[in-house]
Amino acid sequence: MNKSILGNNALSSYDDIFKSITNKAGREIIVDIPLEELHSPEFHPFQVNDDHEMDRLVKSIARYGVREPGLARSRIIGGYELLCCNRRKRASEIAKCPTMPIIIRELDDNTAALVMVDSNLEQREKLLYSERAWAYRIKLEALNHRGIKSDTPGQLSVDILCEQTGESKNQIFRLVRLTELIVALIDKVDTKQLAFNPAVELSYLPQTEQAAVAAVMELYEIKPSLSQARRLKQMKLSEQLTVKKIDAILSEVKKSSKSEIAGSMRFHEYFPPNYSQTQMDEVITSLLKSWQAGQTQINKGGVSA
Repeated sequence: MNKSILGNNALSSYDDIFKSITNKAGREIIVDIPLEELHSPEFHPFQVNDDHEMDRLVKSIARYGVREPGLARSRIIGGYELLCCNRRKRASEIAKCPTMPIIIRELDDNTAALVMVDSNLEQREKLLYSERAWAYRIKLEALNHRGIKSDTPGQLSVDILCEQTGESKNQIFRLVRLTELIVALIDKVDTKQLAFNPAVELSYLPQTEQAAVAAVMELYEIKPSLSQARRLKQMKLSEQLTVKKIDAILSEVKKSSKSEIAGSMRFHEYFPPNYSQTQMDEVITSLLKSWQAGQTQINKGGVSA
């Protein structure tokens, strides 16, 4: 197996991953495979979304077809596991293209994981926190299982990943910590409802406590601060954390904003029952701005008593 595919020294480039189609022509071929025979890996951390980029890809495939082959391996239960180009498969489905050009290669589980991660890291410019976190974890575990050694004596798999990605060792470990979050919380990190640093601290909580954090965040429409997350982590380490304390810590309100909230609470009767505190505050703020603009116009007009 080509060393670059295993990721020894550099992130495998798209050309590196596929270049064996010419020097191993006797063992590998490119064939058109029906889309229904192509299946995503059992765990595929990279999202496939019907967004603007997908629209562009669909138009390109509808006009020119799939110009670069995907990479797949045979499945014991039939069909093929598509390691690379799951976005192209989705675009082909939308564009009504029944097949895709595929390189079929027999790979063990760890090498297949490395190829899947490297190809997606190479091809995707923007990655969600969850995608990057799981990609790093999968690659580290695959490198360790394969017993891959660096050319530098004593260098660990995380050192190899540092060289490949440009991330520091500490940042890689912190990103991998995100994979310990429950889905409800890591989704909030991706959608910027939970900041990265507090999320890392919350990842040390057991799943039951994480679920309580997610529930309180929804209830009060809040984002835990770094200090709050650290307090929750410390209380768990000292075995003092309870659901009641999670609620108490996360529902804290800064003194400077208490009077504002108290004021807006007086106007509940003027809003639909399903309006949240945030929605009410937005409406009140908008009305006050309109009133302020009106007062400014009156003053400019020189109205006198």
